[in-house]
Amino acid sequence: MPSSTNLTAEEGAVTVPRELLANFGPKELVHVPQFITFDEFDGMFTRLKHSAWRLETRRRYASDEATETYAQFAAGEAVVWDLDDPWCVERREQTALEKRFERVRVLDEPPTEGQRYLLDNARRNTAAGEAIRTLARARAEELRLPREDFWVFDARVVALLHFDDDDQMTGVELITSPVEVLPYLQAREAAWHYATPYDQP
Repeated sequence: MPSSTNLTAEEGAVTVPRELLANFGPKELVHVPQFITFDEFDGMFTRLKHSAWRLETRRRYASDEATETYAQFAAGEAVVWDLDDPWCVERREQTALEKRFERVRVLDEPPTEGQRYLLDNARRNTAAGEAIRTLARARAEELRLPREDFWVFDARVVALLHFDDDDQMTGVELITSPVEVLPYLQAREAAWHYATPYDQP
């Protein structure tokens, strides 16, 4: 054995074939999407412990346009929001438990009709206990925020929302790996810092 090794007289060396290292050595982590049902996603809003935060990035949501309130808005009428519907009741119950619900809505300049509808809708969100801020799309791009919608629950789980080309939500992907969650937490901090309350010019 060469004298240049750091082995003691009692130690021995083993030669490992290169092929063995190639086949069984550490490999790059492969991301396998984990999707949950819409019912499971809905349940996350009552099971959370302290906070839920959303980034809204889309120019329109097809589900909004199917509502009676959207028809009122599109017709130029004053929108009548039902503050006692199940969604509002649930939000008020959760905020009464000192849980936080916050959103940042990315807006084009000028805002699209769908975005203007959501600005009106923010009155309903606020009445139910959510905090809503807005951020110009140009600023969001400068900050390199994600272009997809997502929720962060309790600063440790991300629900990534998937949409099709018709702006219909098609699925919810759950992200729980701390390494994969971290960029979304960083995006949340940047977006919330630079966004402004929806009712301020």
